[in-house]
Amino acid sequence: MEQVIYQFDPASIVTQSTPVGSVNGHGTAIIVSTRGRPDIVASLVTQLGEQTMPPEHIYIIATKADDIARLDPNQQNLTVTIGRPGSTFQRNDGLKLAGSRFSTIVFFDDDFVPSRFWLERMQAIFDARPDVAGLTGNVLADGTRGPGIKLDDAKLMVDFRDREAATDGAFHETFAYGSNVGCNMAYRYSAIRDIVFDESMPAYAWHEDSDFRGQVERRGLFVRAENLWGVHLGHKQGRSSGLALGYSQIANAVYLARKGTVPAGFLAEIATKNVIVNALRSFNPEPFCDRRGRLKGNMIALTDLVRGRLAPARILEL
Repeated sequence: MEQVIYQFDPASIVTQSTPVGSVNGHGTAIIVSTRGRPDIVASLVTQLGEQTMPPEHIYIIATKADDIARLDPNQQNLTVTIGRPGSTFQRNDGLKLAGSRFSTIVFFDDDFVPSRFWLERMQAIFDARPDVAGLTGNVLADGTRGPGIKLDDAKLMVDFRDREAATDGAFHETFAYGSNVGCNMAYRYSAIRDIVFDESMPAYAWHEDSDFRGQVERRGLFVRAENLWGVHLGHKQGRSSGLALGYSQIANAVYLARKGTVPAGFLAEIATKNVIVNALRSFNPEPFCDRRGRLKGNMIALTDLVRGRLAPARILEL
């Protein structure tokens, strides 16, 4: 199958439905949202082709032609779309394109470097445990917590772990929310056939992965597997402004607490922590982080909360 590149109209795709617990397709589809990282997403596509169990298809959801300028036009089983910006929109567009043709759907961030065994071991878990509806892996290093990790360094880290680490297959059936689950997660299609990412959280969709996980956990286990490792580069290209992120840190937390898909205690804790850290570090901010912008966004959101007009979509007005 040749690569397909086109402008995406989500209204033109009708997703077939199947009953929960049944599978209408087979194999694995990878959905990757990308923006402003052409070299990095091209590297990820290459890595996915080197998996010990390659995916049946890869969907790259971009925002403009420059996002996909470095992709190989001869790459097989690859579909590239240029459509709506924002991770919730892009991931939903990918879901609509994949439809019900695959039994497993995997979401990788464009700057995630997976173990070459990731898909093979993921499938082994789903085959052995029919009660597992979704899973995430073990993030060896997360560049979002600092200035970011270089691609070559991440590849070396993952390659070393692939060659040296034991593969006991242990996983956690219960674990805390957060932990950057969204950069690498997989689901049975039968568990997510009628679930979508919440487009009420546009642009910087803070904790849209937690919301999605919370909906899936009503249907089965969501686990973290130790032998599905990888590195999250945390590159800053394509990131939203500090102001927008700061607003989302409060607005999305309040919205999801009211929605009830994510534990309110976790959301209150993380929102409070974000405000405190942004305030303290705004006096001497890290060069890679717009702390003052984030703090300003926090304050605007808290003001909106008091005034009764707090909403994740207000991010588009900032």
